Amino acid sequence: MPSAPLYFDYAATTPVDDRVIETMLACLGSQANFGNPASTGHAFGQAARQAVEQARQQVAERVGAQADALVWTSGATESNNLALKGIAQGLGKPGHLITSQLEHKAVLDTVAELERQGWAVTRLAADAAGLIQPAAVRAALRADTRLVSLMAVNNELGTLTDVATIGEQVRTHGALLHVDAAQAVGKLAIDLSVMAVDLMSFSAHKVYGPKGIGALYVGPRARPLMCAQMHGGGHEQGLRSGTLATHQIVGMGSAFALAGQPGDSEYQRLEQLAGRLREGLLALPGVTLNGCAHQRIPHLLNLCIDNPRFNSAALASELALSSTSACNSASNAASHVLLALGLDERRARNSVRLSIGRFSNTAEVDKAIEVFARVLAAAAAALW
Repeated sequence: MPSAPLYFDYAATTPVDDRVIETMLACLGSQANFGNPASTGHAFGQAARQAVEQARQQVAERVGAQADALVWTSGATESNNLALKGIAQGLGKPGHLITSQLEHKAVLDTVAELERQGWAVTRLAADAAGLIQPAAVRAALRADTRLVSLMAVNNELGTLTDVATIGEQVRTHGALLHVDAAQAVGKLAIDLSVMAVDLMSFSAHKVYGPKGIGALYVGPRARPLMCAQMHGGGHEQGLRSGTLATHQIVGMGSAFALAGQPGDSEYQRLEQLAGRLREGLLALPGVTLNGCAHQRIPHLLNLCIDNPRFNSAALASELALSSTSACNSASNAASHVLLALGLDERRARNSVRLSIGRFSNTAEVDKAIEVFARVLAAAAAALW
């Protein structure tokens, strides 16, 4: 039986850390902490509620937020929807919203829905390096701008947005800033106590936690305007009804507590490993980097292969990677991010994303370089 391919798709999802699994199992089964967190009239519900609030505190500590500013959701997609639709509804009448052409579909599709409801939308273009510059945001601000939504780390390119500068601009203008930080935890230092950010979306499964759980930070400027998008019981301070999944929430809390920070030993190990991968792949003929080479996280590479005979499917039996983001894969479309970056359809389709993480190692990186070299050599030979 053939061996499983090596995993280079951490940006799509991460395996759940065994330590996280242990905390989740403690909330499953008849002898475990299985109670309904809303049933606080007895010991079972009280124990579950305590576990939920401990997890909320763990997430809050990782991102520098007050615990009561976090609302549990099913993931970053729901968090993005709640942030944008909730504020839009709370404002009462449509205004102007700024986002970018490079955002995740969970933001772009939500913004498109608000546009259908009468909102005016500016979708910023990136510069040649794939960055959304603060100057572009400043130039797009209008008297009726009420909301700005930009991601911290681009999920396809790995490029960084200068959230600190943009946040100050947006706050001075009087608008609210929403940041999709699904790819940021464990890769960037986040401190919402000092950042000019009003709403921030998080997901557990990007940081070695379970799928199906996320959170939305709702800051003090946004809280009075926020309207629930899911009703039925008034859970989560009335912002997101539904029985809380204790085991998922505890898993997210544990994952965030274990998440590293820039400068720690694990981050440095991954930085060195990513440098080895990047150097080895960019040394191959016809391979170029998509996006800024410097203002980026090291964990993710998006590479364009300049060979018409190259097909990423040739890598699939040995390497698990992405030819586009998971949000595009269902439609089999070329990456909207790469097209917005200026690549034509062929070059966009000839691009691949590799991302490494906690369980990656040197042997896997060296094997990936060897597989790429072999596949590219075969593609080059087919041209003759």
